[in-house]
Amino acid sequence: MKRRNFIGQLSIASAIALFPDLTFGNSKDHVSAFAKKLKPVGRALEMEGYYVWCNSPIEGPDGRVHVFFSRWVASKKMGGWINGSEICHAIADTPESEFKFKDTILAPRGPGYWDATTCHNPSIKKVDGKYCLFFMGNSNGKTNTKRIGLATADSLDGPWARADEPLLLPGPSGAWDDHCTTNPAFIKHPNGQYWLFYKSWNTREYETSTDPLVKGNRKYGLAISDKLEGPYIKYDGNPVIDFSGRGNNAQLEDAFVWLDKGRFKMLARDMGVFNHQYGLYMESKTGKKWSEPEIGYFNAEYYHINQPPPPKYLNKYGRFERPQLLFQDGKPTYMFTTSQGGKYMTASPFIFKIES
Repeated sequence: MKRRNFIGQLSIASAIALFPDLTFGNSKDHVSAFAKKLKPVGRALEMEGYYVWCNSPIEGPDGRVHVFFSRWVASKKMGGWINGSEICHAIADTPESEFKFKDTILAPRGPGYWDATTCHNPSIKKVDGKYCLFFMGNSNGKTNTKRIGLATADSLDGPWARADEPLLLPGPSGAWDDHCTTNPAFIKHPNGQYWLFYKSWNTREYETSTDPLVKGNRKYGLAISDKLEGPYIKYDGNPVIDFSGRGNNAQLEDAFVWLDKGRFKMLARDMGVFNHQYGLYMESKTGKKWSEPEIGYFNAEYYHINQPPPPKYLNKYGRFERPQLLFQDGKPTYMFTTSQGGKYMTASPFIFKIES
């Protein structure tokens, strides 16, 4: 190797060692305008004896903030989301005031039901004058029976009605989405259609994966219906988001989709595009072809959030998952996420203010 080239490569290697965020994947040139508006507020809904996850907020007719969230008993540790989660309701006067637990609205229904063993991934929307809670359930406590469902109510206080059949099923054997349907992200399209984005992956890839970090490759599909209750027909061009061609088993999950001035926008958790700690931000004119991902939000360390050392059983410590937005007067004002740790060293919501 020529001396000049050696010195150049040594300089690059030294810079990366001192400043890991200078790696090409973590370049600050890829920070979204959205990420630059975020200001940490802090944790909420810390519940002794529970992990709290999947926090979806909505402003009620009374101006108070309602959040629909998943929780499971702490004795199950982090894995309890797949075989013992229930969906609950809490209320606060403002996004930054204390949230008070109200009730459990959806619990596993037991043998014979598609949501027999868990209810998870709540995402609350107001559609056609009614409240719609999209969620995931499973019937065997495992990933291969995860299905997206829908519960509806005329009031945020319920009662909630859920169908005996899921809203969206996996694809046929061998398809990219033959394993499950999960992580629902819903919008009502300006053309009157009902659009449901969902996460899935291929069973064979999942079962034969040699990746030491994540099994399989998670992609996003789109299903469209002329009616809220379905049937939802999968888009022929699925998956609409597929990062597998980038190498290193890059993928995403936890997508949240919204419309802003006729443009689709998405937040999601990064799983190897930049790293496994940040969030992703993307935009689309059509909802079917998306822009190159940018950084949508960072991790706790970036925001200088001081936390005690984690116990060994919390292996996702310091990152924020399941981003969901609160809209007030038609504008996104707060980002609700969830994060391991907190007062009880389980998991709880972590809220960010979106500064204008």
